[in-house]
Amino acid sequence: MATIKELSNLSGRTALITGGAGGLGRVIADSLAELGSNLILVDRIDANLEDLRLKLIENWGVRVEALICDLEVPEERSELISKVLSDKAGLNILVNNAAFVGASNLKGWATPFEEQALDTWRRALEVNLTAAFDLCQKLTPVLRIADGASIINIASIYGVYGPDWGLYEGTSMSNPAAYAASKGGLIQFTRWLSTTLAPDIRVNSISPGGIFRNQPEIFVSRYKAKTPLGRLGVEDDFRGAAAYLASDLSKYVTGQNLSVDGGWGIW
Repeated sequence: MATIKELSNLSGRTALITGGAGGLGRVIADSLAELGSNLILVDRIDANLEDLRLKLIENWGVRVEALICDLEVPEERSELISKVLSDKAGLNILVNNAAFVGASNLKGWATPFEEQALDTWRRALEVNLTAAFDLCQKLTPVLRIADGASIINIASIYGVYGPDWGLYEGTSMSNPAAYAASKGGLIQFTRWLSTTLAPDIRVNSISPGGIFRNQPEIFVSRYKAKTPLGRLGVEDDFRGAAAYLASDLSKYVTGQNLSVDGGWGIW
């Protein structure tokens, strides 16, 4: 009978994490490295990947590679995939974490539905859904032959539920259609892929609820009131979910969407 320590041990395995320098990406990387996993961190050129790479090596003594890739650009994705496939270390875990989240000043993004731009919609779907499809498809051959192969897609509660617009009143925040549609598509892609790649590769998703990132107080107050645990999430709340789905702790789990949302969706 295996112990919890044995099941959670990722020593000798390698995980690729997109959006590796972001808030969630850093926590996922740190969590998997603590369990012994080597890492391939992927982010855009303006992300500070090198400092993170060195810190992870210093803290956990694992192999960490940093690769620059703008996932919105198909040619850059192809280069990334070629590098990973040529690495003799192989790949055991793929975490599709990078996301197009836009900004309030992005044209056609945080605006009324009638003003949301088709070009911005396409950009969001390219990063949030098409890039995940591309990486999963092209990296399937190396994952199929790996021990404990696992794909984790980072989705969102807004891929499951519609927005409560009252949360955003009086703020510059919004909830664009493209974000919700792309995350909903990612959850369904997870389900589809789980039966397609079984039994060789497990495929699951994590749907985060709201994460505190210095949002306006009025939004925070409203959000807390709608959440059974009475707060927004913080990045550390996702350590357990990532460790569980990446490791053999979940070796009989596939096709699931794990909501880490403080109970947001229970009412």
